[in-house]
Amino acid sequence: MKNFDMVMNIKAADRRGDISSFSVAEAAKARAFHSTFPVYQKTPLVSLEKLAEKMGVKNIYLKDESYRFGLNAFKVLGASYAIANEIGGRIGADITDLSAERILSAETKEKLGDITFVTATDGNHGRGVAWTANKLGQKAVVYMPKGSAAERLENIRAEGADADIMDMNYDDAVRLAQKMAEEKGWIVVQDTAWEGYENIPRWIMQGYTTMGHEIMEQIPVKPTHIFLQAGVGSMAGAMTGFFSNLYGDEKPTIVIVEPAKADCLYQTAKADDGTLHIVTGDMHTIMAGLACGEPCTIGWDVLKGYADAFIRCPEYMAADGMRILAAPVKGDTPVIAGESGAAAFGAMANLLQDGELAEYKKLLKLDENSCVLCISTEGDTDQENYQNVVWGGKYSKFEE
Repeated sequence: MKNFDMVMNIKAADRRGDISSFSVAEAAKARAFHSTFPVYQKTPLVSLEKLAEKMGVKNIYLKDESYRFGLNAFKVLGASYAIANEIGGRIGADITDLSAERILSAETKEKLGDITFVTATDGNHGRGVAWTANKLGQKAVVYMPKGSAAERLENIRAEGADADIMDMNYDDAVRLAQKMAEEKGWIVVQDTAWEGYENIPRWIMQGYTTMGHEIMEQIPVKPTHIFLQAGVGSMAGAMTGFFSNLYGDEKPTIVIVEPAKADCLYQTAKADDGTLHIVTGDMHTIMAGLACGEPCTIGWDVLKGYADAFIRCPEYMAADGMRILAAPVKGDTPVIAGESGAAAFGAMANLLQDGELAEYKKLLKLDENSCVLCISTEGDTDQENYQNVVWGGKYSKFEE
């Protein structure tokens, strides 16, 4: 199968470390903070019963993050939680004592003074940073990699941020954000960790666990399989850590899905030599939010011990996921899922349906007893491309 491959993490149990940062208790703290925003509400967990029956599994559940805070994506969970923790440290307050109202207060603003938050993003994370900074009356600077959608740029600018699309890939945009922060005294809000920069990425990941805490209450049965898409691996690492804490020895089989053109976690797992493997170049993929070539060290520290398999995903699988969710089996709820949001779901759907992938399906023990959980992390954040894929049929298996 061209551009598709999977590697099993057979030594995972030997590499397991401390995942207490993503415990149920830590997730409850993140959710308690997020719930202080007036726009907070649990996003839907959709049961795709008819699709599960058609695909030969017991259940398929999908968390739909297109409803999150009116921003059409989950990323604001991490950005807002990290910024809140950073502010708490500056004013001497613990996150458990902070609310959106307190952070947004004139008293807090007076203590903080003027702050500029800077980040690199394809769109969703930068919009979350810009939204949070705007609510705080602070500034945000956002660098976007080449190929970023103009719609995503304008959405970030609409939140008052200084944002531009740069002539560089995502990882170079991260380095630019770091350089500018060092020169100008700005605060980097990035979900990519490196030596000496770990607090904010960890807070971002903890912010993502609000999704897991909600799912814990919403899902009626324990999933046997969880499919998670990954860029740098921060969301995937956070969710893997949370569900591994929640279910302990009965942890579901966790499968990580990346674009074939930006498969740094897959390459790292496949090499299995104790070092991180970086993907360079343009990494041009419709899964733009996952077009990252350098793994997040904190995310990898979780995934190497608790993820069971790593998949490199062709473009058409993400497109298939978008189309299936937009027009599901009669009786199921349609979901608008963007390219990155549908990636893991699309890979899972192909594993269940494509006979050429039968050996991989067997390795993962996907069968009539399986209960599968996926997370659609974004809606149609690039509406033009969404329509090209879902309405226009762009990116099919036969084109690759």
